Amino acid sequence: MALSLLRPLQTWLPRRWRSAPPIDTSLWQGVTRTLPFVAALSTHEQDRLRTLCAHFLQEKEFHGAHGLLITDRMALSIAAQACLPLLHMRRASGAVPQEDAQRLDWYGDFVGIVVQPGAAVAQREVTDGVGVVHRYREVLAGEAMDRGPVMLSWDEVSRAADLAPLGKNVVIHEFAHKLDMHGMGTGQHPDGAPPLPPGFLGLGTDAARQHWRQTMQEAYAGFKEAVAMAERFGGEPPWLDDYAATHPAEFFAVTSEAYFVQRERFGQELPALLPLYDGFFRAAA
Repeated sequence: MALSLLRPLQTWLPRRWRSAPPIDTSLWQGVTRTLPFVAALSTHEQDRLRTLCAHFLQEKEFHGAHGLLITDRMALSIAAQACLPLLHMRRASGAVPQEDAQRLDWYGDFVGIVVQPGAAVAQREVTDGVGVVHRYREVLAGEAMDRGPVMLSWDEVSRAADLAPLGKNVVIHEFAHKLDMHGMGTGQHPDGAPPLPPGFLGLGTDAARQHWRQTMQEAYAGFKEAVAMAERFGGEPPWLDDYAATHPAEFFAVTSEAYFVQRERFGQELPALLPLYDGFFRAAA
């Protein structure tokens, strides 16, 4: 499965008319052994994820920054983690997929995946409420851009197994942002409320959106309070990365990481979110 063969001419055909190149069994097994949350899937789920990864690799282009050479093993590891959230989802349109590859509609707004050897430093500029411009640098392990590429730090990606007990996974984090961004209009920003499938939790469209937002808002407020108590009064810090307290979109991305790599602990720490995320990520299960 050479990278040069991942995007053949048939990539430009509709998915229903093309077949993805097979993934070598030894390569697949070698990658899944390094990802405990993938290795824990059933044989049937792993087979479906493997097919989904083949289509993903066919549709996406990997670019190594600063001379980083992207190997097949690296690309497949990223693909497996990026596709895991899609495994039981409906299509972005809300329809039940007739084949697994249709779930990739969620990632249809971009092609490029840029992999940095380590963390990237981004130059930021924000204007405050009184018009003062503030410029600063932000160190990033990953970044997802609306209608643009996904950037990942390979140093962070390669530590997926070690970070899983902490509920962390940079690939799932950034691709959760892509789910959150899906269907956004020009000038809109992700807010932790991705498009919900029809009949979400047995609710009508408006009721489902209201239920999602209210549940997430309450959980987000509780998490921010726990972070504040830990910082100001020496309280016990919350299990998840306190970066989740910076914005509702980051709360969704951080909690999505934990949902997939440490589901049992996620359910204990955030019981109100478990049925919510089951209803979203397992709508077609």
